[in-house]
Amino acid sequence: MESPFKSKNGLERIAKALGYSIAGLKSAYKHEASIRQEAWLMLVLVPLGFYLGHTNFERIFLVGVTLLVFIVELLNSAVEAAVDHTSIDHHALAARAKDIGSAAVLVSLILFFMVWGLILFG
Repeated sequence: MESPFKSKNGLERIAKALGYSIAGLKSAYKHEASIRQEAWLMLVLVPLGFYLGHTNFERIFLVGVTLLVFIVELLNSAVEAAVDHTSIDHHALAARAKDIGSAAVLVSLILFFMVWGLILFG
């Protein structure tokens, strides 16, 4: 069953999706310290990635993995918010969901350091 609030036509749908995305970024920035930290780092590292990369391939990898960490952190924050909305009581499945989200962030950070390290020092 589809939501009656979901818009059907192309331009209206795109405009609403953009509005929801901007609201999500604002909310994440307001409520999540990790998002604020990574947003500020991203503002430094994305231009630095363009500058330090010698080829377009290197630039896209440096910038791409930087954005990937931010994307994974956004998804992890969404999982945590959804779990906390369901219940703040301790539950093994809630803990598992949060831990798996955190593990995804860790894996993205490992990839980030590998790519930056190999391109800059390899």
